[in-house]
Amino acid sequence: MPDRFKAIAAKAGPFLGLLLVIALFSLAVKPDSDGQAIFLTYHNFKTIFTQTVIVAIGAIGMTLIIISGGIDLSAGSSIAFGSVVGALLIKNGAGPWTALAAMIGAGGLIGLLNGVMIAKLRLVPFIITLGMLCVVRGAAQKLGNNQTVNYDSSPINDWMTTADPRGYALPAGVWVVIALAIVTTLVLRRTVFGRHLFALGSNEATARLCGVPTQRLKVLVYALAGCFFGLAGAFQLSRLTQGDPTVAVGLELDIIAAVIIGGASLNGGVGTILGSMIGALTMAILRNGAVLMEWSNADQLIIVGIVIIIAVYVDHWRQERRA
Repeated sequence: MPDRFKAIAAKAGPFLGLLLVIALFSLAVKPDSDGQAIFLTYHNFKTIFTQTVIVAIGAIGMTLIIISGGIDLSAGSSIAFGSVVGALLIKNGAGPWTALAAMIGAGGLIGLLNGVMIAKLRLVPFIITLGMLCVVRGAAQKLGNNQTVNYDSSPINDWMTTADPRGYALPAGVWVVIALAIVTTLVLRRTVFGRHLFALGSNEATARLCGVPTQRLKVLVYALAGCFFGLAGAFQLSRLTQGDPTVAVGLELDIIAAVIIGGASLNGGVGTILGSMIGALTMAILRNGAVLMEWSNADQLIIVGIVIIIAVYVDHWRQERRA
């Protein structure tokens, strides 16, 4: 019975963390001059859900990578690169679906390069993706000629907003995240790909002996995650309505933190999409609450850094208890 209770407590951890953050900010954020609540309102949470979209889509891709035992530090650069690619295509007359396909393809190509170098050359994911972070960021700047890429208008601009900003409808981006999370969860739980992915992250040598094509699986995982990063770039483009090669700097830290807060392990073999979505929402609430509290950017960076350290420590503690 105690073991079952511990298992339930471990799974409920991300939810409890989310509720704790909501409770703290609901008490800390002062009402407006009319005495009306600012934080605990539907419209504020609508803003939070919208702000969660980019990190949440990136977190889905990062969850696949971390479950496989890897890491990708180039996610933020891939998002920026994708937004520049999309903006340039729209500027030159491409339709929204063509631009979307190109952004997803650009992210997938970057992920494919990461996967090939990691799997075929047997190099450390941390080093490879750190290098790609710089390469892709530089490529985005060259592609955008070191400036933002502006265009007249596009249906993509409506994906992160609603016709009535004060209405109750949620933007399309939120529904896309929900759909992707459900589909990816089913893939992880009910397909051979999902079982192989957890086996790879748990013990690569054993997985290889059991017939899992580990090298090919690694390439596929990084390419698939890259597609998610490219899609996140599309919603970044929708949010800013311009392609900016300097955007999403450090966003990979928020994405990784969301996955770890959600219960995934940096050692691989453990993780859920639901947990990562809870983690992404927690990060968005932290950002939103910090703004409402009028904390400076420096203070927000400190808070995010502390959250990342705590999340990694909790992961280490979980691994020790399992051992």
